[in-house]
Amino acid sequence: MGVWLWLILPAVAALGSGVLSYCLMQSRLEAAVAVERQHLAASRASIEAQKQTMDETVRASAEEARRRALDEFLADLHVEERRYVRERRMLFASRRSLVLAERMFFRNIPLSSWVEHEMPVQEGADLDGLARRLAIFRPDIGDMLPAPGGRKLIAGPA
Repeated sequence: MGVWLWLILPAVAALGSGVLSYCLMQSRLEAAVAVERQHLAASRASIEAQKQTMDETVRASAEEARRRALDEFLADLHVEERRYVRERRMLFASRRSLVLAERMFFRNIPLSSWVEHEMPVQEGADLDGLARRLAIFRPDIGDMLPAPGGRKLIAGPA
């Protein structure tokens, strides 16, 4: 029995130390995996934050580009305006009327044909004010000022 004990005891000790080494290495591996998972989660969070920032930056720059393009387009729109007084003579009377002709341009390309408005004019009437009220493409905002009561005053025909 003493011989068997000397043969089995080293085998049991080797087996025990092997199991102990396996458990220690397994716990070290789990600790290393936990640290790597933390680093991976932090990296993913920073990448996601950078992605959101980049998306917002791209969206803001696209909106700015659209706004700038619209401003440039609107800056290239022009209105050509002609006005003159037409006098029609009938037998013993003559009628005067203000004729306002407008046309809209994009750079040098006409977008519309001439639009004419004619309004009878009395002697001594304000031709500039009348022309501002007749304008279609370039209406005068000054004629539509808010009144003290909160309502808008719309200038009617004079």
